[in-house]
Amino acid sequence: MGIDLPLLWALIIGFGVMMYVIMDGFDLGIGILYPFLPDKHDRDVAMNTVAPVWDGNETWLVLGGAGLFAAFPMVYSVVLTALYLPLIFMLLGLIFRGIAFEFRFKAREHERPIWDKAFIGGSLAATFFQGVVLGAFINGLPMENGTYTGGSFDWFAPFPLFTGVGLVFAYALLGSTWLLMKTEGPLQDRMRRLTYPLTWVMLALITVISVWTPIAHPQIAERWFSFPNVFWFSPIPLLVVLCATLMLKGLQQGAQVSPFIYTLILIFLGYSGLAVSGWPHILPPDVTLWEAAAPPQSLGFTLVGALFIIPFILMYTALAYYVFRGKVRPEDGYH
Repeated sequence: MGIDLPLLWALIIGFGVMMYVIMDGFDLGIGILYPFLPDKHDRDVAMNTVAPVWDGNETWLVLGGAGLFAAFPMVYSVVLTALYLPLIFMLLGLIFRGIAFEFRFKAREHERPIWDKAFIGGSLAATFFQGVVLGAFINGLPMENGTYTGGSFDWFAPFPLFTGVGLVFAYALLGSTWLLMKTEGPLQDRMRRLTYPLTWVMLALITVISVWTPIAHPQIAERWFSFPNVFWFSPIPLLVVLCATLMLKGLQQGAQVSPFIYTLILIFLGYSGLAVSGWPHILPPDVTLWEAAAPPQSLGFTLVGALFIIPFILMYTALAYYVFRGKVRPEDGYH
């Protein structure tokens, strides 16, 4: 029995995207939360919690994009054609966020507010348009003979815009729980207070999307609510409720690490729910993994490179987080 190369590549790309969402999510979330940190020392501490690792976090985005181009060129072509504008806006946001990281610590005191605004604006734009891309992808991209047939602004619709807003709150929750784990004192207390409403908003957003998608897409409703799928997939919403309950309880008990872990689990469960809704279509509503895959020779050749480089990325990431583990205090500085 041979290796199912399209399925293996789908798992690699899915893993890369998930790693990006988790790891770049909390530093984008810190940028989103910057307006709630008026004290410049708190802003310094917050940025120092991610300064040593944010560059490496974006490696996973590159891996996901490059993997999509190598393994599923039809998907790469259709997605870039359909979502060119939101992807450009996302990249511009990431550029402004990256520039703000580097320049803020080197700027003179009166210039820092400029880079703070760039950090906030870049983080918001990158996050919002990532969510728009996700929502437009879930909605489906009309195509014929492997070519996108929709308009340049089809992404400008209620559901993609809603998922854009939803991802802003999801990343903000990642950011607040990350700072809760990595800081102490008044900044930590502020993040604890902020995490409560963000958790409830996150639950509300998950509920709305969970109701909206099956109503708008009958094939998703059939996937979730037909027998026996309803029994196989029911643990996902139950685990969402359980994680949110445990996180709120942990916040009340003064927990510092577990809220971040529960947030990661919530993000993973949401990601899993989207995967279940779309499987096995890589281009909703009807193009499967195997129909969109590159020739087996290309999949096998590029797989060798991917399996060589992914362990190095994992080792570098693990080392970076291990070296810079622990609390970050105002006297610490990585720049």
